[in-house]
Amino acid sequence: MATNYTAKDIQVLEGLEPVRKRPAMYIGGVDLKSLHHLLTEVLDNSIDEVINGHASAIKVILDADGCGITVVDNGRGIPVDMHPKHKKSALEIIMATLHAGGKFEGKNYVHSGGLHGVGISVVNALSKSLTATVRRDGYTYEMTFARGKTTSKLKRAKSTTRGTGTRIHFRPDDQIFPRVRFEPSGIRELLDAKSYLHGGLKIIFEDKVNGSKEELYNPGGLKAFLEKTINDRNRKPTNDAVYHIENAKSPKLEAVLQWTDETSEAIASYVNGVRTPMGGTHESGFKAAITKALRNYISTHKLTPKGVTIATEDIREGMTGILSIYIAEPQFQGQTKDRLNNPEVTPEITGLVSSHFESWLNASRSVGDSIVYRIVLASKARAASRAAAKEVKKNSKPMSRLRLPEKLADCSDRKPENCEVFIVEGDSAGGSAKQGRNRKTQAILPLKGKILNTYDAALSKVVANQEISNLLQSLGCGIGKSFDIRGLRYNKVIILTDADSDGHHIATLLLTLFFRHLPGLIQGGHIYLGQPPLYKIRIGKEVHWVLDDYEKEELLAKVKGRAKPEITRFKGLGEMSAKELSDTTLDPKKRTLLQVRVDNPLDTDKVLQEMMGKDPSPRFKLVMERFAEADSLDL
Repeated sequence: MATNYTAKDIQVLEGLEPVRKRPAMYIGGVDLKSLHHLLTEVLDNSIDEVINGHASAIKVILDADGCGITVVDNGRGIPVDMHPKHKKSALEIIMATLHAGGKFEGKNYVHSGGLHGVGISVVNALSKSLTATVRRDGYTYEMTFARGKTTSKLKRAKSTTRGTGTRIHFRPDDQIFPRVRFEPSGIRELLDAKSYLHGGLKIIFEDKVNGSKEELYNPGGLKAFLEKTINDRNRKPTNDAVYHIENAKSPKLEAVLQWTDETSEAIASYVNGVRTPMGGTHESGFKAAITKALRNYISTHKLTPKGVTIATEDIREGMTGILSIYIAEPQFQGQTKDRLNNPEVTPEITGLVSSHFESWLNASRSVGDSIVYRIVLASKARAASRAAAKEVKKNSKPMSRLRLPEKLADCSDRKPENCEVFIVEGDSAGGSAKQGRNRKTQAILPLKGKILNTYDAALSKVVANQEISNLLQSLGCGIGKSFDIRGLRYNKVIILTDADSDGHHIATLLLTLFFRHLPGLIQGGHIYLGQPPLYKIRIGKEVHWVLDDYEKEELLAKVKGRAKPEITRFKGLGEMSAKELSDTTLDPKKRTLLQVRVDNPLDTDKVLQEMMGKDPSPRFKLVMERFAEADSLDL
C-alpha cells in the first residue's frame, strides 16, 4: 500500500545539527582517528596564523583525564566585533555557523590549511563543551558553547591585557564518539611533524595524563625531518647525499629526498601544512619529476646495463622523501583533506623539480651514479622475484581442483564475485566452520599454527612456507611482482581467528603478509576481519553475543537487576557449534565484517615495522609503557 509523502515529511536541520546527525560526512567517522581529527581542525587554524606570519608559538594541553584538549596561539585572535549583516559577534558566527570564516577571499590568509570554513564549527558541534578565549584590542574575551549551541554571551574582562591570541578548549561529546580519550603519543607525533614543517615554530605540549611537558622546536626543518623519518623506520641510506629543493615563488614548495635500503617508496606530502596521506596531484607531479630526471640522466650517460629493463617502480624503490607545498586555493578531497585534487599543480611541480633534480645529479656524478646503481640492483631483484614467484602463480591458477591444497574445503560456485574464503585457526575451528558454512559460496582454509612473520622475509622464504603456499594456491592471484588480481578466486578473503591474544597475533601475521606482499588485495577491498563473539550471555529468554570484555561489562551494567545472566566464554571457534558459528560469524545476513583499508601506507608501514620488524626495542618500549594493562590480557 502506498504511503503519503508530503511536505511535512521533509526534515530541515538547522545550525550545526547536520554535523551531529551525520558526523562521518565532516570528519570521516566517529573512531579514534576521527576523534583526533578534531584536534587537527583546531590546530590548523593556529598553524594558519603561523604560515601567514602572525604567530610564532603554539601550546597544546591535554586534560588529565585525556578527554579534553586546549590549543593556544599568539596570533591575532579571532575577531570579536559585531558582524554588520548578522548582528552577532564574529566569534559566535565562526564558532556556531558552517561555512563561516575569514579564508574564502584570500585577503587575510594568503595560504591556509583550513580553507573549507567548516573546521572549528564542526569541532564545536561535536563537543559537549567548548570555551573560546580571545586576546585582542587590549582585552580578553570569552564565550562558551555546548554541542554546537551558544551557552553564554560574549564576555569582556574588566582589566586590560597585553598581547594577542586565541585559546580553544574543547571536550568531544560522548554521545557522538563511543570512546572519548585522546592518545598522547598520537598528539605528540602530530605536533612534532608540525614543528619540522615550520622550522622555527615553538610548540609546547603539556600532557597532564602522564604529567609531562615538552617543547618541540626543530629549526633544522625538512632535512632534519627526513633524517628522523629514516631513523624511525629503521632504514639505512644507500648514500649520504640528500636532495633538497626550495622555491619561494609559485609553486611555493620545499622538498627533501634520499634513497634507502627500503624495498618500497615512502613519500610524506603536505599542503599548506596539512598532511595529505592519500597524496594527490602535488605528490604525483613530484614523483613524475624524479622519474623523468633520472631517466634523462641514465640515458645521457648511457648507464643502463645490457639485459636490464628499468621500470618506474625500480627508480622509486627506496625513495624516501618529504614534500611540502603552499598554494592559494587548495582543492582537497573530502573534509578530512586526505588528498589534493588541484590538476594545475602536477605540471607545475613536474617542470620545476625535474630540471632542478637533473642539474643536481649532473653536478655530482658520484652521487648520481650511486643512485643509478641502486636502481639497477632493484631491477635485477625484481626480475629474480618474478622468477621465484612464477611457479607459485602457475600452481595457484584454478585450472584444476586437484591442484588446490588438501585442507581447503572449496565452494562449488566458480564465479569469484559470488565466493568468499575464511582463513581459520586450526582444524578444530575448520571443522565447525565447514559444517556451518554455505557450501555453494563459502570456502574454508584451516591454518596450522602461526604462519611466518613476513615483514622482513625475502620472497623466496615467504613462498617456501607451507601454510603460506597453501594460502597462495587457494587464492590463485600470485604474489609480489607476479601478482595478478584477475586470478583471484574469491571476492572476499576473511581472516577468522579466535577472539583472544593468540588469535589477534595470527590475524596480525596474516595482515602483515597481505600488506607487504599482496597489497593489491587490500587496495581492491578484498580483505576482511571476521568478528566472532567471545561470550554468549543468556538473560532469561534473551541470548546476547558479545565481542569482548568491554561489551560484556557494558551489557551487564544495562541489565543489572534483571534475571541472573548465564555467561559462556568461548576459548576458541572450535568450541562453538556449527549453528552458533553460522548465526554469529558466517551468515552474511547476521554477521559483522570489518573491511581492511590502508588510508596512510607510510604510517601503516611504520606501525608494522615497530611491531613486526627485526628490531625488538619498539616492542619493549610498548610493553614497558602499557604493562599496567597486562592483567586484562588473555595470555
